[in-house]
Amino acid sequence: MITVEALKAIAVKLNISEWKNITANSCINGGLNKTTAGDTRILQANCTCSFNGGTLCHVTNITIKRLNLNGEIPHELGNLTFLQRLDLTRNYFSGTIPTFLAQLPLVQLSIMANRLTGSIPEEIGNLSMLGDLNVEDNLLGGSLPASIGNLSSLYRLVLTANNFTGQIPESFGKLKNLEEFRADGNTFSGQLPNFIGNWTNLKFLNMQGTSMEGPIPPELSLLKNLTELMITDLTGSNSTFPNLLDMKAMQTLVLRNCLISGSIPDYIGDMTSLKTLDLSFNQLSGPTIQNLNNLKFVFLTNNSLTGAIPNKISDTSTKIKIKDYDRESSFCRNLFSSYSSEDNTISSPCLKKGLPCSETPKYESLFINCGGRHVRYENNDYLEDTSVLGNSASYFYSDSLERWAFSSTGVFLGTNDVNTIATNVYSLNITGPEYYQSARLAATSLKYYGLCMLKGNYKVKLHFAEIMYTDDQTYKSLGRRLFNVYIQGKRYLKDFNIEEEAGGVGKNITKEYDVDVNGTTLEIHLYWAGKGTTALPERGVYGPLISAISVTSNNKHTSGDTGGGGLSGGAIAGIVISSFLVAALILLFLQKKGYLWGKDLRNSDLQGLKTGYFSLKQIKAATNNFDSANKIGEGGFGPVYKGIMSDGVAVAVTATAHALQEEGNILELVDPSLESKYSEEEALMLLNISLLCTNPTANLRPQMSTVVSMIEGNIPIEASVLLQPQKIRGTMEGIEMISQDSSLLEHEISTFSNDSEVERKMVDGPWESSSASTGKDLYTVRFD
Repeated sequence: MITVEALKAIAVKLNISEWKNITANSCINGGLNKTTAGDTRILQANCTCSFNGGTLCHVTNITIKRLNLNGEIPHELGNLTFLQRLDLTRNYFSGTIPTFLAQLPLVQLSIMANRLTGSIPEEIGNLSMLGDLNVEDNLLGGSLPASIGNLSSLYRLVLTANNFTGQIPESFGKLKNLEEFRADGNTFSGQLPNFIGNWTNLKFLNMQGTSMEGPIPPELSLLKNLTELMITDLTGSNSTFPNLLDMKAMQTLVLRNCLISGSIPDYIGDMTSLKTLDLSFNQLSGPTIQNLNNLKFVFLTNNSLTGAIPNKISDTSTKIKIKDYDRESSFCRNLFSSYSSEDNTISSPCLKKGLPCSETPKYESLFINCGGRHVRYENNDYLEDTSVLGNSASYFYSDSLERWAFSSTGVFLGTNDVNTIATNVYSLNITGPEYYQSARLAATSLKYYGLCMLKGNYKVKLHFAEIMYTDDQTYKSLGRRLFNVYIQGKRYLKDFNIEEEAGGVGKNITKEYDVDVNGTTLEIHLYWAGKGTTALPERGVYGPLISAISVTSNNKHTSGDTGGGGLSGGAIAGIVISSFLVAALILLFLQKKGYLWGKDLRNSDLQGLKTGYFSLKQIKAATNNFDSANKIGEGGFGPVYKGIMSDGVAVAVTATAHALQEEGNILELVDPSLESKYSEEEALMLLNISLLCTNPTANLRPQMSTVVSMIEGNIPIEASVLLQPQKIRGTMEGIEMISQDSSLLEHEISTFSNDSEVERKMVDGPWESSSASTGKDLYTVRFD
C-alpha cells in the first residue's frame, strides 16, 4: 500500500492522469505501463513481485521521459525504498537535486535535460551501488563534490553542458571502474588531471570546451581500451602529439584546437578501427598521414601540413562545390585549408590557407541570405544560399562570380541525420525581414568569405535569430546555443547566445562591426568551442547559426589606395563621365558638321584640304604618327593634325576616340589629373564600354542591362563590335562610311553573340582561384 499511495501522490503532484487510479494490482496487470507504441513519451514503472514469498510487489524502476513535467522532483519518490532506476530525462523539472535520493538503493539516476540548478549534493556520494549518473543539459554549477570519488561501482558519469567550475577533484582518480566520462561544455580550471591514467577501463573520454589547460597528460597513453577520445579547445602552451600508439580499438579521435604542434604520427593511419579523425585548428606541420583507407570523416582544417596528398579518402563524408581537381577533388573536401600556403607542391587552392582573388578586386559590398533563397530588403539583394549538405561532414561552396564562398566542417554528436539549413519548424512568431525565417548552421566551424574585395574599411552586419527552440514551457525550449564569432581572425563574440542576447527565441538581433580588409578577402568565422547543450530538443541541435550577412563599404577611396589596383569611386566616376562626354561631343560635332543624319556642311576653316578615304597607316605616315609639330588645333573631341599625303595633298585629321582605340592609345582620354593613380585595366574596360554605348548605329548599341553586366564583370566586353574602321575619312567623314557599312558590323555582332555564349558558359562555371598566393587578411585563428 505504501507503494500505491506514493505513486498516487506523485501522479497528483505531477498531474499524471494515467496513474491517478492505480491499485495494488497495477504492478501485476501492467497498469503502471502507460507508454503508447510509437510515442516518444515514456511513462513506465516496473515492479518486482518476489518479496514476501511472491505476495508483495515493489516498484524498482521508474521512467518518465518527454512528458514536460514541471515543478520540483517530488519528495514522495523517497518513499519508494526499493527503487533502483530513476529516469526523468527531458522534462521541465526545476529546483535542486533532492538529497532524499541518496537514501534509495539507486544503481541508475538520469535527470538529463531539465532546469535543475544548484550543485550536486555531497550526499550523492553515499549511493554505494550507483553505476550510472547522468546530469547532462541542466543548469547545475559550483564545484564537483569530492564524494563522487567514493562511488566505486560507478562506470558512467555524464556531466556535460552544465556550469560546473573549479578543478576536477583528485578523488575522482579512485573511479577505476569508469568506462565513460563526459564533461563537455563546463568551465573547469587547472590542467587536465594526470589521474585519468587510473581509468584503465575507460572507453569514452569527452572533454570538449572545458577551458582547461594543456598539455594532454602523458598518462593518457595508459588508456588502451579507448574507442572514443574527444578533447578540444585547450588553453596554455603548445605541445606535441600525445602518445596514442597502443589504442588499437580507437574509432573516434578528436583533438581539435588543442595547441598541438609537430607532425602527425604515422601510426594514426594504422588504426584500422578509426572512422572519425579531427585534428583541425592546431599547428600541425610536416606531411599528412597517407593510410586513410578506413576513415569516414577527416578534418585537418587550419593546419600547416605539407607534402603529398593522401592516396585515398572516403568520399562519403564530404562534398565540395568547386571545380573538379581530378584526383585531388575528394581531398579538397576533407583537407580544406589544411596545407601551408607556402607549399608549392599542392596545386589545389582550397587545400591551402587563404582564398586569394584570381583577378582584379572589384567588390565593395556583399549581402547573403544564409540558408535561404534570394530576397530583396532595403534595396539590397541578399544572395541565395541554399546548398544542401546532406550527410556531408565537410562542404565548400564558391559562387561562379568569385564574389563569396562558405565552408562548413564537423560531425554532429550523437546523430547522422541533421539538416544544416534551419527553418521555422515550430511556427515561431518571427519579426523582421524574411531572411530571419531560415538560417545556416554547422557542427563545428562555419566560415563565410567575401572574395575579391577592394582594400578598405567595411561595416559588417551579422543577423541572427534563434529558430530551433520553442517558445513555451517544455524541454524543447531549454536548449542553449553558444559559439564564438571571429572576423579577420579577431574574436568579437565569445560564448555568444542568440536567444539570450535577443531576449527570446524568434527574436532577431544584429551585431555590427567595422573591420579592415587589407588584402582581397573578408573572412567571417563562426566556431563552436564545445559550449552549450548538444541534445536539446534532440541530439545534434547546437553549433554556430546565422540568418544573414550584410557588408558595405565605409571607404572614401583616396588616390593610390584602391586595394590591389581597384579604382576609387571618384576615379571611376571621372572616367565614365569624361568618356561619355567625349563621345557625346563627337556625335554632336559630327551632326552639326553634316556627317550624320543627312547634313553635309563643310568647315570653311578647312577649305582647301583634301577629303577622301585613307587608311590609318597612310594617316599616321602623313602626320608623322600624329606628331605634335603637325598639330593645328584642338576641340572637345581631341586634337586636329595637318598631314601631307604621299602625293603631296594636304589633309586635316583628328584623333577620334576610335582611332585612339585602334592604335592602342585610348587611355589618352583619361583625365590627366589622375596621373597614374588608377587601374589601367578598369579604365580600359570603362572606355571600351563607353564607345560601345555611343555607336552611331542605334541597333549596335548594347542594352543597359548588358552594360551593367559588363561593368560588373558578369559577361565579357563585346570587343569585336567596337568600331574598328579600315579607313578613316579626312575631316572625320569616316564616321559616315561606318554608318553606311553598318550591315557588315551587324554581321560581326551576330557572330560575336554566338561566340559569347561559349565565353559566358566559361565565366559562369565553377571558380578556381590562384594557387600561387594567399589572402593576406586570412589568419590562423588562436581561440583564446
